[in-house]
Amino acid sequence: MARLKKKQRSYTVYFGGELFSLKHLIGNAWLAEAIYEKSHGRYHCLLPQDFELRGRGSRAIRDRNLRALVACDLALFNYDGPDLDSGTVVEFMFAKFADLPAVLLRTDLRHAGDFRGEPWNLMTSFFPRTATIVAPSLFDYLGALRHRHRRRDAALRLAGQHSSATAQLVCERIAAQCVRALDRVLALEPVMPRHLREEVYAWLARLPGLRGKEKALRKEFEHCLEQKVARDLL
Repeated sequence: MARLKKKQRSYTVYFGGELFSLKHLIGNAWLAEAIYEKSHGRYHCLLPQDFELRGRGSRAIRDRNLRALVACDLALFNYDGPDLDSGTVVEFMFAKFADLPAVLLRTDLRHAGDFRGEPWNLMTSFFPRTATIVAPSLFDYLGALRHRHRRRDAALRLAGQHSSATAQLVCERIAAQCVRALDRVLALEPVMPRHLREEVYAWLARLPGLRGKEKALRKEFEHCLEQKVARDLL
């Protein structure tokens, strides 16, 4: 059941996905900025690649990401690749444990799942309060490139910028789809029963074995819950 329309406000969106190469870093940054612009500042994506860490240990990175995820209002997960990035899948599941509205985005044209409707492993499909976007970006890119060539945009050709300009256009189109999907999941009722909220978030504070004092972690997750309730997200 759709919820009543919320007041216009800004929301934080955890942006989960690969960040292991230059193309990942640039693609994440471009799309996050485009989502912010297309939503007129309504959705502010938080990129794990931008997080500052006191230590570079693997556990410190994991802990920081999970804590940032549960503190966000919504989440967007990039489901590209021949096989889903395992870290992104873990983050998606943690988001569902916390009943965060989420969007799964695949721009990869390769079929990598059990059915074409959602071309990834079916075990990450069908979760409530979740929207999916399947937008093979190469087809959109080639179509936009042909359109530019037909226009014979001499200025772009001479500058050698037609490829980047086309990529930016495709990025903006996908960002617009993301904004619409985020709007949809934001309007959905929470799945978590009210009487279980405190117990669930207390369990989430302990579930992943985060480093830190148990009382402080519990208080941190209680604060996240309070913020979500106050913003009519739970």
